[in-house]
Amino acid sequence: MRDELLYIGKKIIDNKQELAIQFSDLMDSEYKRKLVYHEESEVLKWRAELIEYLGESLFEERSVVLKKIVQWGTDIGKVAVENGLSLSQTLKSLALFRTVIWGVFTEELQQKQFAPITMLDVSKKIDPMLDQLNHIFVEIYEEHNTDTIKRAYAALEELSVPIVPLTPGVAVMPIIGEIDTHRSTLIMQTGLDKSAHMELSHLILDISGVQIVDTMIVNNLFNLVQALRLLGIETILTGIRPEIAQTSVRLGIDFRKINTKATLEQALEGIGFRRVMNK
Repeated sequence: MRDELLYIGKKIIDNKQELAIQFSDLMDSEYKRKLVYHEESEVLKWRAELIEYLGESLFEERSVVLKKIVQWGTDIGKVAVENGLSLSQTLKSLALFRTVIWGVFTEELQQKQFAPITMLDVSKKIDPMLDQLNHIFVEIYEEHNTDTIKRAYAALEELSVPIVPLTPGVAVMPIIGEIDTHRSTLIMQTGLDKSAHMELSHLILDISGVQIVDTMIVNNLFNLVQALRLLGIETILTGIRPEIAQTSVRLGIDFRKINTKATLEQALEGIGFRRVMNK
């Protein structure tokens, strides 16, 4: 049995280049197009390497071959992600390695009249290696997707709390939409970090786009104003609509501790900006 596996494994290794070429012929045009930034010889080399490892798995120590398989899968999985191949395309390609290996040797194996148990042993050694690659590719794609989502979420968070510079030392932070605990913390952090980085003297907080103001929101705004004051930055709150003012009165919220203006224009006028009229 071992001699038969050794024979088959050596045959696979000896024909790895031919098998790699046959593999390429089986791939669809979309798969090939996304690998356009790599030389064809380089891609064939990657495939021939895996075919060689699969051949070695029939007669070499499993742990030795598995180490090579893991390294190959890690490297190629990253290449697949970088080239925009979908996970389904990548996993589908692995199935073709079984096809090319069995396709080339079917006739010869029949002539050798290997016992069915030999073919079963071949599958029992090669299939776990390909299954391991499946697992590695799935992990790489999951990690990539998680990182992509995190970056997108971070970018979305940054856009949800923008600070717009108006002139050196003056900026406005327009707050729009619902403010929950997480976003309230983000407003505090962004307001402090960016105001200090931009070396502001005045920051205008415009809440005209906020539908609901409760004690939690106001307390956080108070904390932000006090923290900015410690940094030497004057804060002006604008955009308090009549319904918010009425709600605030009912809740006992006192805005007198914060410099407030009805509009952004009034806030700018209060710090020395004047409208220039064209005549």
